[in-house]
Amino acid sequence: MAEEAAEAPRVAADLLARNAELVRALAADLRARPPRTVLTCARGSSDHAATYAKYLIETRTGLITASAAPSVSSVYEAAPEAQDVLALAISQSGASPDLLATAQAARDAGARLVALVNAPGSPLADLADLELPLWAGPEVSVAATKSYLAALVAIAQIVAAWTEDPALEKSLAGLPGLMTRAADLDWSPALPVLEDATSLYVLGRGPGFAAAQEMALKFKETSGLHAEAFSAAEVRHGPMALARDGFPVLVLAQDDPTREGVERLATELAEAGARVLIAGAEAQGAITLPSLSGDPLLQPILLVQAFYGMVEQLSRRRGFDPDRPPGLAKVTRTL
Repeated sequence: MAEEAAEAPRVAADLLARNAELVRALAADLRARPPRTVLTCARGSSDHAATYAKYLIETRTGLITASAAPSVSSVYEAAPEAQDVLALAISQSGASPDLLATAQAARDAGARLVALVNAPGSPLADLADLELPLWAGPEVSVAATKSYLAALVAIAQIVAAWTEDPALEKSLAGLPGLMTRAADLDWSPALPVLEDATSLYVLGRGPGFAAAQEMALKFKETSGLHAEAFSAAEVRHGPMALARDGFPVLVLAQDDPTREGVERLATELAEAGARVLIAGAEAQGAITLPSLSGDPLLQPILLVQAFYGMVEQLSRRRGFDPDRPPGLAKVTRTL
């Protein structure tokens, strides 16, 4: 896991270069024939990448972006109407039966199917109208790292080209270098807080919510630690009642209009007695984890890159093997 996470900056650079022409052509087509909505199809870490796509697409294009429930197609055999819809399928393996059923149903119903997939020659890649490879190469660890980060980079590349955003394209060009620096950030102050924990919250907002979802999953699968991801806006609607008496909370922020509210929430949580870790901002009473500045849309990528090193260490300190989580397999064949 540690080795593969460390490969992510190189993967990002390869992806940005090798997919550039395909993405420019896709973007031109999306501008010439705008979809009426976007449907994402994914499971696990890839579905967290779909959350990232939702925030980038909705905030930059104004198009409603919704996540498909795979069981609608794979179990209930329903076929929602999808004419003039962009279906964005995201997968490491491109082989899960329920994902394939959802993608097939969307395409049969009239959607343009674009697949972000890491496995060359996968069934999903063969099914798609357009395959955008993730170029992450073999990923042996059950816990996805470089393939997840590659999916985020691919999504940002699509949105930058689609919206003809030169600032975001410039930021993407510098992203691999920032990812290399982020991988070296020291998040070890989180280890004493989490080593003996039984539960925690991971909070983010906007595109940072996708990072919170991914981190919560990695705590579960690598470290046997029950973690729940919430939007920083949602946690006050009930879950905050548990965040006291030393309950650990990891808070993520980026430099956009959500930052002030996230910092205020982190301070309130610390005042209520929670053990607050915060990255991307600072809050009174919280332990600050180092982060890098950059384009707010890309900062969640840098936070996840820094996080992977810490959670790999945490897994081993808690007596787990992060590469072989109990009861899990690399390819999940959900029906």
